[in-house]
Amino acid sequence: MPLSAIADPVQLVVGQTILTTNNATKVLKEERQDDTKSRTYLNANYEKNDGRCVGGLSGSIGYTVWSDESFDNETDAQMDALGRCELSDSLSWTVSNNLREVTQDTSSSDTPANRTRKNLLSTGPNYLLRLSTVDTVSFEARYENTDFSEPEERDSERVIGTAGWSHLFSATLNGGLSLSVSDTEYDTGANIDVRTAQVTFGKRWATASLSGALGVSEIETEFGASSSTSRGSVGNLEFIREINGSAEWYLRGARELTDSTSSFDIRFEEFEFNLTESLAVETSSLEAGINKRLSNGSSLSAAVFANSSDYLDSNEEEQSTGLRLSASKPLSQLVTLFAKYGYRYTKFEKDESDDEQTNVELGLNYQATRRLNVYASVGHEEKGSDVVARRYEERWALVGLEYQLR
Repeated sequence: MPLSAIADPVQLVVGQTILTTNNATKVLKEERQDDTKSRTYLNANYEKNDGRCVGGLSGSIGYTVWSDESFDNETDAQMDALGRCELSDSLSWTVSNNLREVTQDTSSSDTPANRTRKNLLSTGPNYLLRLSTVDTVSFEARYENTDFSEPEERDSERVIGTAGWSHLFSATLNGGLSLSVSDTEYDTGANIDVRTAQVTFGKRWATASLSGALGVSEIETEFGASSSTSRGSVGNLEFIREINGSAEWYLRGARELTDSTSSFDIRFEEFEFNLTESLAVETSSLEAGINKRLSNGSSLSAAVFANSSDYLDSNEEEQSTGLRLSASKPLSQLVTLFAKYGYRYTKFEKDESDDEQTNVELGLNYQATRRLNVYASVGHEEKGSDVVARRYEERWALVGLEYQLR
C-alpha cells in the first residue's frame, strides 16, 4: 500500500487478557483439560484521505501463552488494509490486504490446532470512461495472491479481468452489464478458470437502498490429465432499510462459483471454507439482521444467516443456518453490561451427520479512565453431534484490560 495512504498518526491500543477454561481442547467430558490462556496484543488503526489517495489499516497482533501446554504458544494476527490512489481523472490503482485466522476442517472443533493463517493480497488498476452524462464503461484488472500458513499446497495466484457498462436511468436508478474472467493457479499445478456474465442494478429511496447483480457463471478445473466443468446461476444482493433514526435492518447475500482461496469467506464472515475438501466450490450465503440503538445508550443487534458449500470435484456439500444476538446496556456512566448469544446448525453430506453449537457470553465493561478500559466476562459453549467424538461442553471466564497509547 502507498505510504501516503496511511501516513496519518496511528491509533494504538495495547491489551492483556487472561482466560481460564475447563475444556481447552474442546473434547468429550472424560478427556477434558483445564488450562489458562494469556494473550498480550496490540491493536492499530490508520486512516488517510488527502483528496488524491484514500486508505486505511486496521489490525491486531498478539502472542498467546498456554499455562498447561494444551497448545503451543504462538503469535496470531488479523489485518484489513486498503489503499486507492487516483493516477488521473479516469485511472486509479487499488491495493488491499486481508489477513485472517481461518478454520481448516469445519467438522472439527474450533481450536488453535484446527486453524491456519490466510493472507490475501489484491492489487490492480481501474479505468473509468464516461461515454455520456448517463453512460459509463469501466475496466478492471486485478492480481491476487493467497497464502496459507498450512496447508501450503492451498496457496494460489489469481488474475482477474472485468469489463462493465452502467446506465443511469434516473437520479435514483441505475443498471448495466458486467463480464469477468479469472484464472487461478495453485502451487500443486491445478488451474481453475471462471467466466461470469451478470446484469447489475441499483436503486435508492429516501430511507432505503437496493443493489445487486444476477447472471450465470462457468467454472473449469484442470489438474494433470483430468478436468471438469460446472455451470450455474450467480448473483449478489444488498438491501438496507432505515426504520427510524436509531434503527435499520438489512438483507445481503451472494451465490458464486469460486475456489477455496477466494475472498468469499472474508466478505461473508459467517461463511467457512472446508480446506480438507476440493478446490472448486459453489458458495451461497444469505444474512438478514437488525441494529438498534436506544436513547439511554443501550444497543441491540440480531441476525439470522444461512450458508451452503457444494464442493464440485468431490460432490460433498455442507449447509449451515444460525442466529446471532448481542445487546449492551449502561449500568452507570462508567459501567456497561453486555451479552451475546450464538447458535449454528450444520449438516454434512459426507457422513450424513448434523451438528448443533451454542455460545453464550455475559460480561461487564468498566471505563476506568479516558485511556484505560477493564472488562470481564463468563461464557458457556456446547456442541452436540451425531458423531460422538465431535461433542463437547466448555465453561470459561475471562478478564482483560486495554490501554490506549495514542
